[in-house]
This record gives sequence, structure tokens and C-alpha cells, in this order.
Amino acid sequence: MLQTERLILRPWEDTDAESLYEYAKDDRVGPIAGWPVHTSVENSRDIIRDILSGPESYAVCLKEDSKAIGSIAIMIGDASNIGIPDTEGEIGFWIGVPFWGQGLIPEATREIIRHAFEDLELEVLWCGHYKGNYKSRRVQEKCGFVYHHTEQEVYLEQMDETRSDHIIMRLTRNEWNTIRTKGKAMKDKGSEKEGHYDSSDRNV
Repeated sequence: MLQTERLILRPWEDTDAESLYEYAKDDRVGPIAGWPVHTSVENSRDIIRDILSGPESYAVCLKEDSKAIGSIAIMIGDASNIGIPDTEGEIGFWIGVPFWGQGLIPEATREIIRHAFEDLELEVLWCGHYKGNYKSRRVQEKCGFVYHHTEQEVYLEQMDETRSDHIIMRLTRNEWNTIRTKGKAMKDKGSEKEGHYDSSDRNV
């Protein structure tokens, strides 16, 4: 289990199925990220068991009630969708519509990045989004990812469709260390704490 100022990131449980369905049935969430809307609580329960229960997959929960309101994961090596070695990982995330605009996903993503580089000792992190998913890109940029390349004609098995313009972003351990060092310097000068969300995070 991982924690931030406002969040708990914990493994998914079967009992999260109702909460997952509540947010994943909204067609503004899944399709833009490349997965279909959930059709029932049982469908959500199957996805928890078959997909979300994998290694380094976390339910994003508010500390106040530990209810699952989103998801974040690190897919390492062969578990990734983009063909990377075991020293690298791909981050994926989403959060329910009622929680958009509160800076929660940037907060969760920064903790997952820390976990990936410090605890898992990965060397490089990747994150992708499809053209038009501006909210996802904004989160990635705020967390230090920079554009690397674009994949064309990507087949999405869950959606049974092919999409163009899969935009791939990258963050290396050295880049993250530089960002962290700058954050510490700002903290020493009395500025915002390293890794703390600011008011501009509330756009995502």
C-alpha cells in the first residue's frame, strides 16, 4: 500500500466491484483511454480478477473512506503494451469523472513514479495517450514526462479497433532526480513542497 497527502493506493479487491462499476460505466472514462465501458457489477468484478489484480496494480482511494475511485498501475517489461525491457515500466491511470479537476491523479502518479524509481529501481518510465486525450497528456507533463515518439495504427484488443496517433511520453531516472533536486531547492527557499500538487493541478 502506498500513501499520499490525500490518497491511499492499495491492491484491488473483489469488494471494489460496485465502486469500479460506478465510475467505469461512464463513457467519458474508458474509451478515450483504450478500454470499453463496464456493463455490470459482475463485469467489473471479472476485470478486477482478470486484469486489475496483476502486479503493481492499485486502486486509487480517498483516505477518508478507502473507496476505489480510480486506478493506477506500473506494467513492467513484458507486461507493458509497448515492448520494453524488465528495467523499464509503463504507467497507466484513470479516475472517475466526479473527481476530475482536483489534482488527484497527478498526486497519485507522482507517488507511483517515486515507487518505481526508489523501491522497484526501474531506470525508465513510459506513459501513453491517444490523440485528443488532453487531460492525460497534461497529467503526464506535470509529472515530468516528455514526448518521445508516436505509434501509428495501434490495435486495441479490448475495443477491437485500430487507432492512429498513440503518443508515447518518457521519464528517465536521471530526469526524475533532477526534478526532485529542484523541488528540494524550492522547498528550502520556502516554496511549495516537493511533489505537492499546486493550484494548476486542479485542471486535471
